[in-house]
Amino acid sequence: MSNIERTLSIIKPDAVERNLEDDIKKIFIDNGFKISKLKKVKLEKSEAEKFYKVHETKPFYNDLCLYLSSGPIVVMIIEKDNAVLDNRELMGATNPKEAKDGTLRKKFGISIDKNSVHGSDSIENAKIEIDFFFKD
Repeated sequence: MSNIERTLSIIKPDAVERNLEDDIKKIFIDNGFKISKLKKVKLEKSEAEKFYKVHETKPFYNDLCLYLSSGPIVVMIIEKDNAVLDNRELMGATNPKEAKDGTLRKKFGISIDKNSVHGSDSIENAKIEIDFFFKD
């Protein structure tokens, strides 16, 4: 029984700046994900604030928004069975120091803030986040 899900993945400014886009895309594909849509964008801080609205009460909110809008990002819709959970596993812990070997954040992350990738944390949020970047 197939349970194809769609989730959003963002290659963050630190990874784009270090030209890691192709490496990261290859890892997704090697792990059975299909990249169904992809685009490179540069967010304004106000757009980053809308995107991260769920975090607006948290102390790191402003820095997070400044960072996401600090350079180009690559946004992708990725698909496979159990995409949301599998992507969370593949990304690893938010803090690269705590991430398991072989995860994207362990491999490419610099710090908790500059952890190279973002992925939706639920099917509901995946839909909201996909609509944010890919309104048809």
